[in-house]
Amino acid sequence: MSTIQESKHTETTSANHEDEIDLIQLAKTLWEGRKTVIRTTLIFMVLGLFIAIFSAKEYTATTTMVPQSAEGGSKLGGLGGLAAMAGINLGSMGGGSSIPPTLYPKIISSIPFQKELMQTPLSIEGQKKQVTFAHYYEEIYSPGLLGNIKKYTIGLPGLIVKAIKGEHTDAMLASQSNDQLLSITEEEKKLIERLSDQLSLDVNDKDGYVSLSARMPEAKAAAQLAKKAQELLQQAITAFKIQKAKDQLVFVEERYAEKEKVFNEVQEKLARFRDQNRNVSTAVAQTQLERLQSDFSMASSVYTELAKQLETQKIQVKEDTPVFTIIEPVSIPMDKSKPQRPMILVIWTFLGGIAGVGMVFGKEFLASIKKQWIK
Repeated sequence: MSTIQESKHTETTSANHEDEIDLIQLAKTLWEGRKTVIRTTLIFMVLGLFIAIFSAKEYTATTTMVPQSAEGGSKLGGLGGLAAMAGINLGSMGGGSSIPPTLYPKIISSIPFQKELMQTPLSIEGQKKQVTFAHYYEEIYSPGLLGNIKKYTIGLPGLIVKAIKGEHTDAMLASQSNDQLLSITEEEKKLIERLSDQLSLDVNDKDGYVSLSARMPEAKAAAQLAKKAQELLQQAITAFKIQKAKDQLVFVEERYAEKEKVFNEVQEKLARFRDQNRNVSTAVAQTQLERLQSDFSMASSVYTELAKQLETQKIQVKEDTPVFTIIEPVSIPMDKSKPQRPMILVIWTFLGGIAGVGMVFGKEFLASIKKQWIK
């Protein structure tokens, strides 16, 4: 029994000894390759410093809002008694359909929204007057040193392809716009991709708020873009919400105008007949008077009812109009959001250290493989 225990103890000691030898060997290998690690780390550090210095500046403007829509007449509840006195039943008014906040990102990523947002006037340093987002990125914006390096290295094949068939593609897309279908050019497609990347919307379902952010190379331009995006989003949501009520309002207004004209004509006809037959008491005149009075009563009844419906629909439009509570209004950012130079330098230095250690152990591993291959 003691022999078995001694054997196990010997194996455990041997395994621990081998582990110690392995750790010592690894440390020795790392120490022998320290110059490679230091050299690689320094190279990566210089690359990180270069990227941190020459990366394009970016500012982020943010706004936070809470969408609120009135349900059950809560917003105009104070008008209930007054409306009832006028014969208007607010209780019968149904609310319009609303867009859930989870669909807001779909709105800002839609082509009509993006195309309208591209026409946002922006104040750009060095420009005498405001320019649109599209004009800025087509004619003014410079991507900087890193952007140009990327454009003419990684992006060179794309430039060649664009030079070969770019004009043909634009002409083909433009020719398809005559069939009343929504179409965009190649340049608009690139601008939309850029705008989608610079505009972001975060919906917090738990707390019920929406955050909209816009990024631009200049602080004031970022704030202007965020403000315009907020206004367009509110307009789109409002238009969808009150569309049904507005359509009904237009219909009632048209009927009201028609019946108002009929009512005025009948009223004038009745007044003229009474003026012309003041002293006439024949049965025929009395019958005609009764007929005119009946027509007037009917026209008056329809006209009054449509007047009530008109006021009802006006209130419905107001009731369905959503309210947006702005928690954090758009403001011009003071600090850059990108580049975060210290973080870039730390990350590249860390990557350089990992790459250096990997090169040292990789070289050692290849050497051992080569030695075993020769044997």
